Amino acid sequence: MPRVKGGIVTRQRRKRVLKLAKGYYGSKRTLFKTAKQQVMKSGQYAYRDRRQRKRDFRKLWITRINAAARANDLSYSKMMHGLKLAGIEVNRKMLSELAIHDEDAFAQLADKAKAALQ
Repeated sequence: MPRVKGGIVTRQRRKRVLKLAKGYYGSKRTLFKTAKQQVMKSGQYAYRDRRQRKRDFRKLWITRINAAARANDLSYSKMMHGLKLAGIEVNRKMLSELAIHDEDAFAQLADKAKAALQ
């Protein structure tokens, strides 16, 4: 059987990794071995942080709702409990948007939550 040289496949694989490593610092973008290691690590970070982003945004929304609720003499937990008792189903993302852009609407929701807690 004739000997097969894998030059084309090897070159394609290296080019693919180096293309993914474009923009990295120093030898991480030029040397194949370090580029491959960094591309793998970057992929792990990307996978992890796609999930982390969801947690971070939820924390941000809760912080905004808490600040706006305290301006209306409620804590975050009492506000959310009052809204649940009042039968108002608004997710945290929309509540934080109301807290930022429409303070009057948020104040009305806070009043309804207070009334439901009584």
